[in-house]
Amino acid sequence: MSSYPFADRPLPQWYDDAKFGIFIHWGPYAVPCYAPVDRDMGDLMKAGDWEEIFKWSPYTEWYLNSWSIEGSPTEAHHAEMYGPAVTYTDFVEEFHERARGVDVAHWADLFQSAGAKYVVPVTKHHDGFLMWHSDLQNPFRDHWMAERDHIGELATAVRDRDMRFGVYYSGGLDWTFQPPPVRDLMSLFTNIPSSQEYADYATAHWHELIAKYSPCSMWNDIGWPSILDPSDMLAHFYDAVPDGVVNDRFNMIAVATGQLHADFNTPEYTTTAGAKKWEVCRGIGRSFGYNRMENESTFPTIDDNIWMLCDIVARGGNLLINVGPSADGQIPMAQVVRLTALGWWLRVNAEAIYGTRGLGTATTGDGRDVGFTQGPTSSYAIVRGAPHHEVSFPFVQPGAGAEVRMVGNDRVLPHTWADGTLRITIPDHLPAAPATTFRISG
Repeated sequence: MSSYPFADRPLPQWYDDAKFGIFIHWGPYAVPCYAPVDRDMGDLMKAGDWEEIFKWSPYTEWYLNSWSIEGSPTEAHHAEMYGPAVTYTDFVEEFHERARGVDVAHWADLFQSAGAKYVVPVTKHHDGFLMWHSDLQNPFRDHWMAERDHIGELATAVRDRDMRFGVYYSGGLDWTFQPPPVRDLMSLFTNIPSSQEYADYATAHWHELIAKYSPCSMWNDIGWPSILDPSDMLAHFYDAVPDGVVNDRFNMIAVATGQLHADFNTPEYTTTAGAKKWEVCRGIGRSFGYNRMENESTFPTIDDNIWMLCDIVARGGNLLINVGPSADGQIPMAQVVRLTALGWWLRVNAEAIYGTRGLGTATTGDGRDVGFTQGPTSSYAIVRGAPHHEVSFPFVQPGAGAEVRMVGNDRVLPHTWADGTLRITIPDHLPAAPATTFRISG
């Protein structure tokens, strides 16, 4: 018997099959589009100094908070670039103007060509600005929502291209109700509004998003007002969207201790796996929102970006990789190039990714990373790079009559198995590639 609501709910198969989605952070923070790039969030989190995490945050979507921290690089940047007269409201007004001509259909074309199976845009980040036309007005700010229903337009464009559509909503932070700064871990929790007014406001927003857009994924962030039971919101969502999925961020502690249901966990800028289904969320670079300070040194290489997906899928996870458009809706070329390359690789190797189940990772005899997946009728070994002449790796003994082929080439490759190791002979010199996939059938 389950000890909490939905504990026995199975993970919807579509989500486990999808493997790859697109996150979108776009809002008024795209106007200043600044955060320091000196430190990577993964490294900051490993160090565990929460004051440093918030002071040196590389996330532009946290601009309002970072700017509010005395001595932060963002405070210094704002003073030099804008001076004290410019407020966040000025950024909102400029965003209204610059966002008027955006065509989200072009975004959807890119996401489809990249091989994404679902898309999750931010509907409200911590600044409280709404990216859809809500019937509920912000009680403390005028015109604190987009002039166009960007969420509705994107939902249509995404679904027209046979991708699923989810939504992100910051349920835990809203700086129009509880002003920043968040300086450390304690103030992160105390900054979550606990008033009945905010509880009603956030609840009404989630209900509206579900009613308007029927999202496949309910991607909450930071937390939820303590006076509310998140299970009530989950029940409402599952009733409306029976095959929907919910993340762990209504209350990560309650999920971890078995007191609240979540369909998947959400490691951020780390690929640490857990017992539950997991989805890595991260920017292509060091920020989710657009950061004009980023350059090639702050982005993973094209090959590393592709291998990241292979590694995550082989270990049982999904990848939700983020794009951060500029205020006028342009996705930076460094992000476009990496998504395009990922789509090119997936067009050849899709069968080893989508609809598979991860079998783990290992190392080849010549020191390359290798990830294993299981499809309906074949197993796959995805080897990093392009091996030469021969490749060997730990593998269960193939059945009698088993055949090994390189995906994208129908030639049967000679192979032997002994002492738990599969050796594959590669007759030709393979061209350079981010990863090479071998299909083991039979």
